[in-house]
Amino acid sequence: MAETLRPPPKKLGVTHWSTRLLGERLKVSNGTIARAWRAYGIKPWKAESFRFSTDPELVGKVTDICGLYLAPPQNAIVLCVDEKSQIQALDRTVPILPMQEGRIERRSHDYYRHGTSTLFAALDIATGQVTASLKKRHRHQDFLAFLAFLRQIERTYRDVVDEAGDPVELHLVMDNYAAHKHANVRGWLAQHPRFVVHFTPTHASWMNLVEVWFGIVERQAIRRGVFKSVRDLNAKIRAFIDGWNDRSHSFVWTKTADQILAKANRSTTSNPRH
Repeated sequence: MAETLRPPPKKLGVTHWSTRLLGERLKVSNGTIARAWRAYGIKPWKAESFRFSTDPELVGKVTDICGLYLAPPQNAIVLCVDEKSQIQALDRTVPILPMQEGRIERRSHDYYRHGTSTLFAALDIATGQVTASLKKRHRHQDFLAFLAFLRQIERTYRDVVDEAGDPVELHLVMDNYAAHKHANVRGWLAQHPRFVVHFTPTHASWMNLVEVWFGIVERQAIRRGVFKSVRDLNAKIRAFIDGWNDRSHSFVWTKTADQILAKANRSTTSNPRH
């Protein structure tokens, strides 16, 4: 008697399996699937993003910036510089219902957009003090806004001198955004030798500590804010920065270059146990 052939299983198009769905597929209980996942440390409900830096100067840049953070040069100030763009002035369609006893804050899901602003910031990692500027963004003139901010930094630290009365060096940590490397910017920096620039590796803007401060601004001043206009948005961000500078604290870097480079090495994507 000819053997009955089992038809191939139908494709379900599933990209995220649950224990119950996979159990039905394999004709076992969902408890069996759950125990197998625990035994092998499989967590399909979790996912992380990653990106490898392809910067040919990765080792040198990581070593340079870690050294700058862990052992800053004497008679110098380390400033982490960047811009937070596309900050939206969002206004809710109805007033927010504030938190009450037994009730969380509630807000409407829809909102009005009143425009955007760009926040330029220079974080002094030793003190946490922030020099900032808010500007409109015009992509074809980004370098002009950045040049204006560099001039603001120069004015802010013009009178900061060392024991001999000489202006202290300003070490700027920046990412590889095109405006930061524009010919006009390079020319201005060449005329102001007290500025020393350190670029982070490509796809490694997380090495710029001002990104940590941007996260604080987002959580404490922007995400749950209500802004009637871009002017209102800018005024409230400036008020937050003034308050921050009154209570600022140092930003401490702890990772060595070797620790970062060890994790930056690409791990194998094939697993013979699978």
